[in-house]
Amino acid sequence: MTPTQLRAFSAVARLGSVKRAARELDVSEAAVSLHIGKLRKLFGDRLFSRTGAGLAFTPGGLRLAGRATELLGLQDRTLREVSQAGTAGTRLLRIAASSLFVEYAAPGLIELFVGRADDLDVELSVHSPSRFEELLSDRAVDVAIGPAREQPEPAGSARVTSQSILRYQLLTVVGPGHPLASGRIAPERLREQTWLLGPSALDHTGLVPAVLRCFDVPEARQRVFQSHACALDEVKKGNGVGLALGYAISHDLSTGRLLVPSGPPVRTAGSWSATALTDRDEAGPAAEFIRFATTPRATQAMLRGSGVHRGRFRSGVHVTLWNHTAPRLPAP
Repeated sequence: MTPTQLRAFSAVARLGSVKRAARELDVSEAAVSLHIGKLRKLFGDRLFSRTGAGLAFTPGGLRLAGRATELLGLQDRTLREVSQAGTAGTRLLRIAASSLFVEYAAPGLIELFVGRADDLDVELSVHSPSRFEELLSDRAVDVAIGPAREQPEPAGSARVTSQSILRYQLLTVVGPGHPLASGRIAPERLREQTWLLGPSALDHTGLVPAVLRCFDVPEARQRVFQSHACALDEVKKGNGVGLALGYAISHDLSTGRLLVPSGPPVRTAGSWSATALTDRDEAGPAAEFIRFATTPRATQAMLRGSGVHRGRFRSGVHVTLWNHTAPRLPAP
């Protein structure tokens, strides 16, 4: 397995087609297909297949997409850090975040924060919240942002500390053409529906998996897409039930493109927290970032975007699951 093969597969997964991947990598489609074929042979897995809706990834294919971006990101980061080792005066802040936060709140927050300092670089990578403490303990990242910790350690004994930075509501939504769009819903009817979900549904912790457990939604009824936005597009078409951040869909609710059905509790309060090591340098970029993230300006940036030109921060691991148009359907 070579970096070239991984880069080809990662591009296909992120862009949704071999043709677009070849164009981005500036190679022929045959070359991309050759690399994918070698990976399929190596793993004994088709990895993905073409459907009318785009690319449908096997469980192994989705796992490889995540690992590929991690490995490529590590390679890029190593090359960059070694080459910049002799450059004085540049600070680096490494942020790990959950997929839901990355898609809906990270751009505005990080762009506004980076715009305040010319000597600061920020790397953003996507990880399951269950890995946050491991990443922080290994000092692989400086700050982790995601769901509030469910069982905080007693004061004075914790290796990490968390600070709430944004509260939100998670809504159960359907499209106007869905059978559940009118009338009250019994909880068992929600359990029987097809749920169209973003990648946060694959996590073990966080509000999205908690809601699915609350409604006792079986895995066979869950269709996980490569972005939350892609899942909501399918919800708007009336193809299933979805979960969405209230502030992110206010326009869709006001125009009737999405509806909140009546019946069992469909509005759940949640929050995101920034977590860092307890022994962090209080004058360092991690502490500075956490203090900034609690300010009113930062809150508005997370809710509405900062308006700062993109490009002032980079992704340590390319966000494969971000802004993708093709769903990953469960294996039959």
